[in-house]
Amino acid sequence: MKVLVADAINEKGIDILKKECDVIVDTDISPDNLLKNIKDYDGIIVRSRTKVTKKVIKEGKNLKIIARAGVGVDNVDLDAATEKGIMVVNSPESTSITVAEHTMGLMLTLARKLAIADKSVKEGKWEKKKFMGVELRNKTLGVIGMGRIGSQVVSRCKAFEMDAVVYDPYLPEEIASQIGVELTDLNTVLKKSDFITVHVPLTPETNHLISKEEFKIMKDNSYIINCARGGIIDEDALYDALKSNEIGGCALDVYEEEPPKENSKLFELDNIVLTPHIAASTKEAQRDAAIIVAEEIIRLSQNETPQNVLNLPRMDNNKEYTPYIELCNKLGSFISQAVHGKINEIEIVYGGEVGELPNHELLTRSIIQGAVNPYLKDTVTPINAPIVAKQRGMTITEGIRNDGKGYDSIIKVTAVSGNERFSVEGTNLHGPRILKVNSYWVDVKPEGHMFIAKYEDIPGSIGKIGTLLGEDNINVGIMQVGRELDSGKAIMILTLDEEVPNELIDKLKDLDNIYDAVKLKL
Repeated sequence: MKVLVADAINEKGIDILKKECDVIVDTDISPDNLLKNIKDYDGIIVRSRTKVTKKVIKEGKNLKIIARAGVGVDNVDLDAATEKGIMVVNSPESTSITVAEHTMGLMLTLARKLAIADKSVKEGKWEKKKFMGVELRNKTLGVIGMGRIGSQVVSRCKAFEMDAVVYDPYLPEEIASQIGVELTDLNTVLKKSDFITVHVPLTPETNHLISKEEFKIMKDNSYIINCARGGIIDEDALYDALKSNEIGGCALDVYEEEPPKENSKLFELDNIVLTPHIAASTKEAQRDAAIIVAEEIIRLSQNETPQNVLNLPRMDNNKEYTPYIELCNKLGSFISQAVHGKINEIEIVYGGEVGELPNHELLTRSIIQGAVNPYLKDTVTPINAPIVAKQRGMTITEGIRNDGKGYDSIIKVTAVSGNERFSVEGTNLHGPRILKVNSYWVDVKPEGHMFIAKYEDIPGSIGKIGTLLGEDNINVGIMQVGRELDSGKAIMILTLDEEVPNELIDKLKDLDNIYDAVKLKL
C-alpha cells in the first residue's frame, strides 16, 4: 500500500508503517496539491490540519483507508467516505489517559483556585484568604458520557474518595454496578453533583446539551468541566450562569469557536479556567496515536479488519467474526451469480455458534458485498454495501436458528428474484465450504471458475455435459453431484481450470434433460 502522511505524527508510527508500506511524508501539503495527488494513494493519515473533504474523497480513486491520529474526525467527510466504501479509522484509546488526567487537573484547579492564585502571586500579591478552596473528598462527581475517558475519570476520582453518578443512555445497568457508579438521568446528575465532567461527542442531540435550564438545575456551588467538544455547553448561557454565580465555576478545553474571539465575554470572568484544546496533547498520547493508526493500516494491507473503523459496526472480539467473513462474501457472490434476474431480497439465517454471536452486522455486510460486487464497475466494500443494496432496491432480512444442522456453525443465504428462490448454505471448515445448494447436499470449496448444471437424474446426462466441455477444451478440476431421489432431479457443481464461454453455456442449456446452466467466478 502507498500511504500519505499529510500531518505531523510521531516517528514511531512512521517507522512501523515503513516496514510494510510505501510511505510518503508531506506534512505541508496544500489542499490543491492534496486534491491533485490523492489518486496516487491507498491510504492517508491526518491529524487536525488536513481536511479530507468530499472532493478529496471523490478524487481518491485508489483510496481504501483514511486514518485520523486522534479521536475526533471533524475534518473527514465520513458520509462521503462511507458512500465510496473507504474505511475511516481513528485512535480513541490513545488519548483516554491523557484527557482523563487533564480533566483531573482542571477539576483540582477549580477546587483550589490554582489559576487565579498563580496569577495573583505573579502580580506581587499575597491574597491567602481570597483563595479558600474545597476538597474533592466526599464530593459527588457527575459524569455525562461513560466511555473510555469518562471511565478513566471515575477511576481517578474514586482515589480521591468521591462518589459518582453518571448519565449515559448506552451504559448497561450491570456494567455501571461493576464500575461502582449510580446510573441515572441527566437532571439527577445535574442536581446531585458537586463536579460535573462532560465526555460525549458533539451531535445534533448533544449540541447545547447544557444550557440555561440545565444551569438552573445545578447546585449554586457546583463546577462543570468540558474536555470533549465545544458546543455541548451553550457558552452564552454559561457566561450568564457564571456572572450571576448561579454555579461555582467552569473549566473549558474546547469551545464553540476555536480559537475563541479575542473579545470573548468568558475572558472577563475569574471563576472560569480556560486551556487551548490541549487535553490530548502529551508526548505519550501522540506517540500512541501514531502507532495505533499505523497498525490499523497494516492490518488492512494484510487483508485483516482494522479495530477502530468508524463507519463499520464495532465488534467486541473481531477474532470471533474473522473466520466467517470470507465465507459470507463467497456465499453472497455465489447466490448473486447463480440466480436469474435482479435480486429483490436476500434472506440470511445464522445457525449454531455463529448464530450466538452478539452482532451479525459485519457478516451481513460481507454477504451483501459479495452479492452486489459481480455486477458493479466500482468495488463495493462492507462499508458501503448496505447503501448500494438500498440503491438497487434490495431488502435484507436476518434470522437465527439454534442448531447448525450437524455442524458447529452454518449460514444460509437465499436470493429472491421474481418468483425464483435460490439458496446456498455453508460453513467454515478449514476455509469456506458450501454444504447445500437449494435442496441438494454437496461439499464444494467456493473458489475460481465454477459451473452449475441442473438436470434430470438419468443415465447419460453427466456424460453429455462433460463431452461438450471437453470438446471446448475446458478441463474439470473438481466435480460434485447432489441428487433428489424422490424428484429424479440432480445438480452438478464443477470447478474448472478456465471460464466457460457464454456460447457454450447456451449449448449446454439446449441439451436434452438439462434445464439450467450457469457459470460463476469466485
